[in-house]
Amino acid sequence: MKFAKWFKELISKDSAERSFSAEEGEQLRTTFKARYHHFKLLLNANNKALEMMAEMEEALQGIRPFGMSFVQSRATEVSTSVYLIIEHLNALAPGKYGALSGQFKNIQKKINPFLKSGEFPRVGPFVLPIRDLGKDLADRVGAKAANLGEIGNHLHQRIPNGFVITARGYQRFLEFNELQTEIDRCIQLTRLGRLDHFYELSSSIQHLITAAPLPGDLEEAILRQYRLLELEEGKAVTLAMRSSALGEDIGGMSFAGQYRSELNVSGENIVQAYKEIVASKYSLQGMVYRLNRGIRDEDVAMCVICMAMVDAISGGVVYSRNPVNIRDKAIIINSVWGLPKSIVDGSMASDLFIISRDDSMGILRKEISTKVQKFVCYPKEGVCRMDLTGDEGQLASLSDEKAVELACTALKLESHFGTPVDIEWATGKDGSVSLLQCRPLQQMAASKEEGEKATEVQDLGPVVLRGGVTASPGVGAGPAFVVKREMDALQFPDRAVLVAAQASPRWATLLSRASAVVTAQGGIAGHLANVAREFRVPALLGVKGALDALKSGQVVTVDANGLRIYEGEIETLLKQREKPRNLMEGTPVFEALKGAAREITPLNLLDADAPEFRPKNCKTLHDITRFCHEKAVVEMFRFGKDHRFAERSSKQLLCDVPMQFWILNLDDGFKEEETGDKYVRLDNVVSVPMLALWHGMTAIPWEGPPPVDARGFVSVLMEATANPALDPAASSCYAIKNYFMISRNFCTLQSRFGFHFSTVEALVGERPPQNYISFQFKGGAANLARRASRARWIAEILDQYDFRTDVREDALFARLEGFEQGFMEKRLRVLGYLIIHTRQLDMVVSNGPSMDHYRMKVMKDLDNIIPHYDSL
Repeated sequence: MKFAKWFKELISKDSAERSFSAEEGEQLRTTFKARYHHFKLLLNANNKALEMMAEMEEALQGIRPFGMSFVQSRATEVSTSVYLIIEHLNALAPGKYGALSGQFKNIQKKINPFLKSGEFPRVGPFVLPIRDLGKDLADRVGAKAANLGEIGNHLHQRIPNGFVITARGYQRFLEFNELQTEIDRCIQLTRLGRLDHFYELSSSIQHLITAAPLPGDLEEAILRQYRLLELEEGKAVTLAMRSSALGEDIGGMSFAGQYRSELNVSGENIVQAYKEIVASKYSLQGMVYRLNRGIRDEDVAMCVICMAMVDAISGGVVYSRNPVNIRDKAIIINSVWGLPKSIVDGSMASDLFIISRDDSMGILRKEISTKVQKFVCYPKEGVCRMDLTGDEGQLASLSDEKAVELACTALKLESHFGTPVDIEWATGKDGSVSLLQCRPLQQMAASKEEGEKATEVQDLGPVVLRGGVTASPGVGAGPAFVVKREMDALQFPDRAVLVAAQASPRWATLLSRASAVVTAQGGIAGHLANVAREFRVPALLGVKGALDALKSGQVVTVDANGLRIYEGEIETLLKQREKPRNLMEGTPVFEALKGAAREITPLNLLDADAPEFRPKNCKTLHDITRFCHEKAVVEMFRFGKDHRFAERSSKQLLCDVPMQFWILNLDDGFKEEETGDKYVRLDNVVSVPMLALWHGMTAIPWEGPPPVDARGFVSVLMEATANPALDPAASSCYAIKNYFMISRNFCTLQSRFGFHFSTVEALVGERPPQNYISFQFKGGAANLARRASRARWIAEILDQYDFRTDVREDALFARLEGFEQGFMEKRLRVLGYLIIHTRQLDMVVSNGPSMDHYRMKVMKDLDNIIPHYDSL
């Protein structure tokens, strides 16, 4: 009698809790839909933040090059997303997590310094004479100009007279036309993942610069300095105008050939030539080089050297050491007739002198090539290519005495700068040698067959070509790809072998994607060779017949050390390849990303149940996303659990199961909204997670409760809960406790079968990072010990299907997140099955044989629904 009275009171109490009016029910539904809207927006922002964090972490691994615009945009997008996450959580739980805003502001203050643009000097003259320069002025005139001033004014070596348009002058030009704002806008609007996007960006920015007028004070300063130069050098002196950008010619980053030079420029064209060189900061090769080397665009001020033009009889390049063999101390000189342009652009054969650096300074080796052309100055302006006549092409372009003199000069400069050097030089008509440029020389490790001659290398497979010079050591393989025009570069595939007629600096844009380089002309002193060594891309240059023998698509292995090109992939050689290094590591852009990422990507809050899981312990933006996501789920659950939904605010599911289910459509969970009808058919439901759950719940019919042993019977609170079929027509409160709240990709199920309570919440869609399933199971008809054992038993099953589980007394908590849609749907089927088929097992959980039987049955059923090998 007491039990019957208690049971009646329980029914009456529950019925009272459900006695909402239709208006109250609809208001509750509207409120929940509004909350769900905030929840969805929070999840979208969370997904965006995690995507940006993943991109930042991938960039730090050196997968691909990136610029400062990448760092700024990704950090800004993460910050914006996290701000929105906090706002939407506050909408779900007003005033509850207010401390998050303070933590967000503190983290943002730590990030901001890494996103700031560099600033150029705002004081100082627009123009400086070279005679006033030294290496201490590199931040005003660039390293190239500063080095020239150093070797002329402090080492008293011969250099051309001239002046430099400084970083302050560059800044004045940009400010006068507000160019930097427009340039930044163009860069930020361009996705720099494809070469054709670089082409478009390069063209538009260069046009902006060349079309802009110089401010009057800057133009007057340049022309005044030119008139002073005329007084010293003679009327109508022409100029060699070269880039000297900040960051150019510093250790490991030569920018060789990446910016424009203008030779033999008349006084009337200085202004236009200056703008052309400034615009070359945004040449295709210049932008790609900076991107690959991690140099911030805003850190590069384009200074320009203006030197009296040397009408050279001969010219060339000196390396104070061997650039491709760090153990070789010999001095290497390449020379040609006329201007040294043909050496640095790799367009012509050159003479070679190798000189000992010991006291004897003897010539160890000399190779005089057949030279057919030379670059010379036009009488008034510009340069041209001229055919060599008679025996001139067979003669040495440099005497032995001059070669030794240049070698001695190289040793002096190496000693002064404390590093091996790369020197460009020219011999004037009076026989004097002028130094045109001096930069640090990057050396590479010796080849494996150090000291072994190429002709002695054993062939390891069918050889396509032999010969050439090792401009950058190493081994590379891939399909050959012949480039002849700029348009060819747009189609260059990743990890292909770059094949070209000349070692032109313009092909440097492809080095970050090339596995090796082969050219028919060129040598180790050219700009392309310099950049190939920086990028550690094997380069074999000057290979006669390369364009005839190598066809696009033909797979080859380039052994730059052994001077061989093999047919196919030679695994023996490829195993010896040096592991690619992260070229950007240590660069300004890389350091900016690393610093910003340090405040963004680490995750410290791992355990949502730990006492430390609080707003004040959010140290990074990732911590905030983790905290907010967890609490948003909690707040959604809490709202669902703390409120009861009237039948009139939802629709009953018409189904062939002996239970009643009600569906509350939050958004777009129905194919068609069934207005005026209190029922909905399953074929009108389009909710992905609900349908997956339903599949598991109905795949295998429930056989009813297990036979209860004597001890189990005693522990049962009421016999009614052993009923396997709840009649949907009955008025029992237990027949209407099962609610689905759905949208197309969201579902929460609150079910109560007897004294068993289950809650499932799932978000399942096409974006794996935001997918999750959360499951709670509690209650039962037996005593606490039996209920707790049943909870542990279910947890063991879920563990085998990749859930993270936690059991506290008779309550089970399980979670799964971050997998693709199909995988999550299968796991929801598992939950659907367990919700139905583990009812009342608490009554037999202490019976070993019985539980073994049910375990085998459950695993067999799940193997039919979800093959067990599908787990991770």
